[in-house]
Amino acid sequence: MKDGLLFLDTGDLAEIEKYLKLGIVDGVTTNPTIMKACGVTGGFAVIRDRSKAIAEMIGHLPLSLETSSPHGDEQEIIDQARKFASWSPNINIKVTFTDQNGKLFLGVIKKLAKDRIKVNATAMMNAEQCFLAAKAGAAYVSLFAGRIANMGYDPVPVIRQLREWLDVSGLPAQIIAASSREFINIQQWWSAGAHIITVTPNLLKPLDHPYTRDTVAMFERDAADWFPGWLEWKARQKKK
Repeated sequence: MKDGLLFLDTGDLAEIEKYLKLGIVDGVTTNPTIMKACGVTGGFAVIRDRSKAIAEMIGHLPLSLETSSPHGDEQEIIDQARKFASWSPNINIKVTFTDQNGKLFLGVIKKLAKDRIKVNATAMMNAEQCFLAAKAGAAYVSLFAGRIANMGYDPVPVIRQLREWLDVSGLPAQIIAASSREFINIQQWWSAGAHIITVTPNLLKPLDHPYTRDTVAMFERDAADWFPGWLEWKARQKKK
């Protein structure tokens, strides 16, 4: 079981390709809200095609797609899950812990796990929900740590407690700490025991640092004497 993984929260192909090339993405997660924010609209066929494109782009890395049933119909979710999973072997299925009225979907998770479909149990707000989802057979348990923080609670002890329970019980589920808000969340939640952190592309953009650029500029100035034509080459590049 690996730790220190990053899943990208997006449906944007260009962003996925960008961070794949940098070698820092270990998977992708998406849902209807994320897809809509990325401009993926126009019905099921459009979402299907975008999902297949993402799955193909990331190769062996996991892609989590979310099921949904406005009426809490378990069979509808199961049917969706089987259809989504048939699109590509690297597709995992998101199932919310409950529907909007509080109906538990643990039975759905159990059935899909028996079908050998990897389930990402999602939209969970405490360690107890995540642990029960893991017992039902979920491969991933997504704790919405950012939303816990929004409610005024510290998600760190929740993650730590959940990791302890999973380790003691021997359950293989991996903890996904989701809804990160700041880059420091990655440090905090990994240190607390999360196996995986979900991040939006925007959260990775501040990795550029002015002191890094200043330091590189100093190295380049000092290296100019070592490489004949270095400064001339740089000048030509700027003119292009």
